[in-house]
Amino acid sequence: MLTVLLVEDDRDLADTVIQYLELENIRCDYASNGIAGLELVSQNHYDALLLDLNLPRLDGLAVCQRVRASGDDTPVLMLTARDKISDKLLGFDAGTDDYLVKPFAIQELVVRVRALAKRRSGQVRVLSCGDLQMDLTTKTLIRQGVPIKLSPTCWTLLETLLRASPSVVSRQQLEQALWGDEIPDSNSLKVHLFHLRKAIDMPFDTPLLHTIARQGFAIKADKG
Repeated sequence: MLTVLLVEDDRDLADTVIQYLELENIRCDYASNGIAGLELVSQNHYDALLLDLNLPRLDGLAVCQRVRASGDDTPVLMLTARDKISDKLLGFDAGTDDYLVKPFAIQELVVRVRALAKRRSGQVRVLSCGDLQMDLTTKTLIRQGVPIKLSPTCWTLLETLLRASPSVVSRQQLEQALWGDEIPDSNSLKVHLFHLRKAIDMPFDTPLLHTIARQGFAIKADKG
């Protein structure tokens, strides 16, 4: 069952959406303002966030910006009565993945939610695990406050692993991310993983890059 969060101050609309989503086997948590919505995001895992643009206490754009600034890559669907291109561009700049203009058909909302829930957002600009933080905007990487330099290949490798963290990424998925269909010799990935470990793990007490036997590799703060 998918689980989503709806942040919407129109209670009648919210009740309609929640009831219909439940009929579609989609569990829906609810908040009526931006601050309450952020609190729920910090406490729970959601497959998608549905944000009204004009929210009390903290509007939808600000909520989305804070979600992205925290490194959360949950897909965001913005619900708004504004249909100007300039308004949509502001939303995308804030980290929104998709827009749905009010009034909308509930069936279309369900289709959008299911599509978004199949992927993580590409809009997140900060990726982190434990004390390791990768800023995609400034192209900087730090661990315990120490800047770390990576080759372009190792950067792509780490970004791929962090976007999936703490899940395992297979060797084939990593090779595809690095080289597409033009995969070099079988040792190439092993060499780059060695250099990545040397950069992000060897100078520190706790390893983050783990080899998972017969599955692949994962970035996570613990082995469990």
